[in-house]
Amino acid sequence: MRRLVLGSASPRRAALLRELGVPFTICVSNAPEIAAPGESAAEFAGRVAREKGVAVAQESDGAWVLSADTVVVLDGVALGKPTDAADARAMLQRLSGREHEVLTAVALTAPDGAAEGELLVRTRVAFRNLAPAEIDAYVATGEPLDKAGAYGIQGGAAGFVAGVVGSYTNVVGLPVDEVRDLLARFGLLHGGAREDAPSARS
Repeated sequence: MRRLVLGSASPRRAALLRELGVPFTICVSNAPEIAAPGESAAEFAGRVAREKGVAVAQESDGAWVLSADTVVVLDGVALGKPTDAADARAMLQRLSGREHEVLTAVALTAPDGAAEGELLVRTRVAFRNLAPAEIDAYVATGEPLDKAGAYGIQGGAAGFVAGVVGSYTNVVGLPVDEVRDLLARFGLLHGGAREDAPSARS
């Protein structure tokens, strides 16, 4: 039986992967997430997903690695995780009343570190107009600080969303339907969901 490792610290991705009934363990990658000069949002997300997978594969002792990276794109500019509360507030103000795109790149890495499968899923998300007070209240919860674009669609920002075109789970952090097909293609779907505690990488 092929073993699978989720190369992500995101509890949201773990929960979505668990829904597929795939046994997996977790190993958190510390691969840097810094955009290269001239790199598009799609190129950045794809590269980071691949680098996470390769880094985790080196420590996973014969397992396959599923890794991902999600970016929020507004007017062609990628919005990553905010640096602080002020940055989160500024991002949400920019998203208010606008439509943006969420990209999630997923990479499947073989035990030898070879990139065996990749996908990129795009979803359109529209926000209603947000009042400054509700932005402040949401930022005060701390939830936006570890999320691309400073919001979690499955959390306190659910009420900000006016519409979604495409995969909802992609916005959460893992496009479940596409990932199911990817894992099936490489013989990694089998019954009996299991998740071990995250292992920190040194």
